[in-house]
Amino acid sequence: MESISYRQLLVVKDLLQQIQDSIGKLYEWNDHYTCAHDLLSSSEGVKTLAASSMLIEAIGEGFKKIDARTHHELLPQRPEIPWRQVMGMRDHIAHGYFDINADLIWDVIQNDLQPLAEAVEFFLDHLYDFFAIDQ
Repeated sequence: MESISYRQLLVVKDLLQQIQDSIGKLYEWNDHYTCAHDLLSSSEGVKTLAASSMLIEAIGEGFKKIDARTHHELLPQRPEIPWRQVMGMRDHIAHGYFDINADLIWDVIQNDLQPLAEAVEFFLDHLYDFFAIDQ
């Protein structure tokens, strides 16, 4: 693998921790809902949908930054994750404005967060194994 500065590695680690925290918040905020319709049936649910969309967008942006800072070498260590779609979801939300699909957001929360959480945990556990550190 390519070398990376220790400072850059710390930035990547911080981004991974922020993503990990965001995934935890998504689970917490949505744990009492049972479907996308629940999110749309109350003002509190709509707020949760908006906040969840923002965190999903932030997660996608975080992975874009991680990919760039690691010279596109870290994310391929977990090839089972569809990284282009993860980062593309960020673009969809960021540019969709009022066209946010509650079913899609719900599906991401229910089906896509666990594999991402596992990948983040893996990266945090092995981050220093992947790169030669420049001083």
